[in-house]
Amino acid sequence: MPIEIDIAHLSRLARLNLSDDEMDRYRSQLGVILDHAAKVQSLEGEPEVEVSHPLGFVNAFRPDVVTASLDRDEILEQAPASSEGYFVAPPALDI
Repeated sequence: MPIEIDIAHLSRLARLNLSDDEMDRYRSQLGVILDHAAKVQSLEGEPEVEVSHPLGFVNAFRPDVVTASLDRDEILEQAPASSEGYFVAPPALDI
């Protein structure tokens, strides 16, 4: 079922200056895309888990290893500004 799309309205919303030729071309291209989407939606059946992703998934996380943390005083010595054991930064908002 064909859907009528107002390309001029869409181009105004997207703040695009399209010529009449471009609007006609995009209208036909969008029609092809929407027709294809309608065909895909009309398919019946449930997706198979084995084919839901062509490459499969692999856990990319490294194993957790407990290590010593950095020395707070040593890190704060390198900071441009610190106060009472915390970093001092300029305010993000001027309120």
